[in-house]
Amino acid sequence: MTLKEKIKSNKFVVTSEIGPPKGIDVKELIEEAKLTKGRVDAVNVTDLQSAVMRLGSLAVSYLLKKEGIEPIYQLTCRDRNRLALQSDALSAAALGIENILVLTGDHPSRGDHPEAKPVYDLDSVQLIEVVKKLETGKDMAGKELKGTPKFCVGAVVNPGANPIEPELIKFEKKIKAGVEFFQTQGVYDVESFARFMEKVKGYNTCIIAGIILLKSANMARYMNENVAGISVPEDLIKEIEGAADTKAKAVEIAARTIKELKGLARLGGIHIMSIGWNKLVPRILDAAGL
Repeated sequence: MTLKEKIKSNKFVVTSEIGPPKGIDVKELIEEAKLTKGRVDAVNVTDLQSAVMRLGSLAVSYLLKKEGIEPIYQLTCRDRNRLALQSDALSAAALGIENILVLTGDHPSRGDHPEAKPVYDLDSVQLIEVVKKLETGKDMAGKELKGTPKFCVGAVVNPGANPIEPELIKFEKKIKAGVEFFQTQGVYDVESFARFMEKVKGYNTCIIAGIILLKSANMARYMNENVAGISVPEDLIKEIEGAADTKAKAVEIAARTIKELKGLARLGGIHIMSIGWNKLVPRILDAAGL
């Protein structure tokens, strides 16, 4: 079954994530991705994550596809105008890549080429609408396509946003635009996430909860201070700060959080963001009973 079919059948899905390298040597990346083959339902391929120049998401998505790993191609609004966005979506379809995760994209000022000019011709809601229109056999200008693509379109939502109301408004707009699944910002406070799930219980969509590995106490504090919607409880910070083996502790915390999240009604799945610790994903899956 494809990811789209699993979502439609309400199967609890598990996705993970890899970041393309800064260069063309993909041997290590492919080997790490193979560790999750048959263990996760699909693998996100980030699109110049944190606005850092890297190998492209489309190329890596295709390489994963050749290895029998179902990719989720991330497509950001930051670097492309509407011509390039539509062209890249069609290119993905031509390569047999069905899953597209639509993102706004971090501003270039946050990355390693801060002088780069952002595009943002479309926002994420508009891009979702455009991708869905391509599925009707027409482009954004209403011109006929030769061959009609089929996609499984995803988006992101931040359940920890404060205030939450603007996030819920955009969440609803994305659903109306045609989103089939959501991946969330990293979840550390399960009770807070449960309240978010209660707020959105009336929407018929698949919500996949994000799990970001805690690599250190400093990382946790940085996210609390700089990443919108992330709230790492102080007891977790102390727990990882006092750990003799930070990797083992990161696995333990992730697996524990996943077990707690799995008990929530209507949760569609789990998305593991290993932030470079890709080799730990199988250990997390084992510890979480996935």
